[in-house]
Amino acid sequence: MGQYYDVAVIGGGLVGHGIAWELRRSGRTVALIDDAPGTGASWAAAGMLAPVSELHYQEEGLLELMLESSRLWPGFAAQLQPTTQLQPVAGEAGDPGTGYLTTPTLAVGADAADRQALADLRTVQRACGLTVEPLTVREARAREPLLSPGISCAFDIPADHQVDPRLLLARIAALLAADGGSHALRRRATGLLWQDGRVGGVRLAGGGELLAGETIVANGLGAAGLGGLPPGLRLPLRPVHGDILRLRVPVRLRPLLGSTVRGLVRGVPVYIVPRQDGTVVIGATQREDGPGERTATGPGAVSAGGVYQLLRDAQQLLPAVAELELLEATARSRPATPDNAPLLGRVPDRASGGAGDVAGLTIATGFFRHGILLTPVAARICRQLLDGRADARWSRFRPDRFSAQNPNPQQPGAHTDTRKDTP
Repeated sequence: MGQYYDVAVIGGGLVGHGIAWELRRSGRTVALIDDAPGTGASWAAAGMLAPVSELHYQEEGLLELMLESSRLWPGFAAQLQPTTQLQPVAGEAGDPGTGYLTTPTLAVGADAADRQALADLRTVQRACGLTVEPLTVREARAREPLLSPGISCAFDIPADHQVDPRLLLARIAALLAADGGSHALRRRATGLLWQDGRVGGVRLAGGGELLAGETIVANGLGAAGLGGLPPGLRLPLRPVHGDILRLRVPVRLRPLLGSTVRGLVRGVPVYIVPRQDGTVVIGATQREDGPGERTATGPGAVSAGGVYQLLRDAQQLLPAVAELELLEATARSRPATPDNAPLLGRVPDRASGGAGDVAGLTIATGFFRHGILLTPVAARICRQLLDGRADARWSRFRPDRFSAQNPNPQQPGAHTDTRKDTP
């Protein structure tokens, strides 16, 4: 028989790590299962915590979840502060453990059409009670002197912040490794293990199994391919690929920016995220390629056209981009659903007529462009479910909402234009 844990978390991205950390803090023993942890979408993500900027037409159903997670972020980051046992990252200022910063975001447009598009979006944002304040170009350039004088507009979004996903994931992994009640298992999960009508653990590649009282499926695109999913459960995940760049700022140009810049250039989004270590992240293209053109998981291939587009558009908003050193071009795929909202929660037990949920199973995947932002709330929801306390606000994200026999599907929003940001 395999080793037993209170909880098995399948998936070693940031969402999986966040869930594992929250459940370990609750006193449970936790196994985190992934053969290549932290190398997927979390590795490429820019880390914008942007519930205001991320509000999209016909996706208003996501807003409450995003705002709740944004509210949780300060406390979530504070729990991960370095201790005397774990040293800060050399050269980092502020929060060296996570790169969490409460610096604001500026939304800027390149031309008149971009100005109108951002103004229209502001109308929707304000109708939802969000703060987005217009700035003159002069005011914007007083805050960020390296912005192009040719930008058409600027809006201040004080509630949209950032974190460094790579630092954050490494920080959680280090805390879990230093704790005797958790274990990182570098194996690939192939399916769910059933015992006495409930999920009782995980089957592993190459043979073997791990027993657990609760199993949480948080492995992104890989969730749909797991063996042993409950009968009739459909997880309609699709890969959305994106290119993202990392560049070093010459000392003479530092600080390049004090705010995250999210721009529209001829209707195409681009963002520039400054890091504390003198680098910036520029992203992100978005493609939904046909079958066989790219891998559904793993690095994929960087598009030359995507790199050109990102550098061209970023330079139009911030001309000094031309003087930066290109360090890295990365491509990853994000797990999206038909309504661009996550699959998050328990799964109805159809064997019992839907009167209850499948015991021992929780799904947490399909976070698309919101994975970093939604990590704290996903972790909180999973802990509440395991504690037997389901919050009715989040029932709209139940993972069975696309399954054919779901009598009352509650879909958060319609599928919309998926041109967006972070992988």
